[in-house]
Amino acid sequence: MAGSARRVTKDGEARGCRTAGGAASPAGPASRGHGPAYRGRSIAVYAEEVALPNGRRVTLDIVRHPGASAVVPFASAGEVLLIRQYRHAAGGTIYEVPAGKLDGAEDPAVCAARELEEETGWRAGRLERLGEIWTTPGFTDERIHLFAAFDLAPAPQRLEDDEIIEVVRVSLARALEMIWSGELRDAKSALALLHAAHRAGRLGPA
Repeated sequence: MAGSARRVTKDGEARGCRTAGGAASPAGPASRGHGPAYRGRSIAVYAEEVALPNGRRVTLDIVRHPGASAVVPFASAGEVLLIRQYRHAAGGTIYEVPAGKLDGAEDPAVCAARELEEETGWRAGRLERLGEIWTTPGFTDERIHLFAAFDLAPAPQRLEDDEIIEVVRVSLARALEMIWSGELRDAKSALALLHAAHRAGRLGPA
């Protein structure tokens, strides 16, 4: 991975430059498929013949994904680190929390700690699990595990070749305002921040 200096800007000064509810089971109705129609670096796309619970048989396009972790880094009791990252699919730079896909059968907490360090240049002294989400269950089995990170310490930032990232330090209140205003529209990041705010007692009883 490429090395890069760690940069953090204060709130509002960033300049452009990077099981839902735990109840659903990953095992669904019986399905039958062949090899993937497409296999990329992170995903595989399958056309699967599925027997639905009502007895109907349909063919569905399914994106198989190894899963991922996302983490809300607390720089202090009331401040968090966001990243501004260029996303080609989104047409530009968007706000997110650090996140990345699992490597094989990797522990989600290990993934969260690694992505935090690689993308922000900060190492977590303590991680707290917040939950997990299905991203878009209409066509993919991707699940993202959500964490909060505390007791941060500086570490080398290690960006990959396709990562263009700026680290932005904001208050937790400001991060929530960014969700309500639509300034932060990344779903995993919004849900991770809402979980973190709830755990911190900022959104009703924890």
